[in-house]
Amino acid sequence: MAIQLENLVESIKSKVRSLKKSKKPYVKMDKSASVKVEIRSRKARKLIDKTLKAADRPGKKQIP
Repeated sequence: MAIQLENLVESIKSKVRSLKKSKKPYVKMDKSASVKVEIRSRKARKLIDKTLKAADRPGKKQIP
């Protein structure tokens, strides 16, 4: 078991070293259209929730 773990650690170390040597270790992916829509809908949901909380407290100060 210890030998297998040692081999795994060594292979991970060698992969990390090879990534450090290369100029571009990975290609950054752009967000897909569905991810962008999901982010916008989450932001919209947060804004709606914030607005509803403020509307439930008509005499109080605005929630920032």
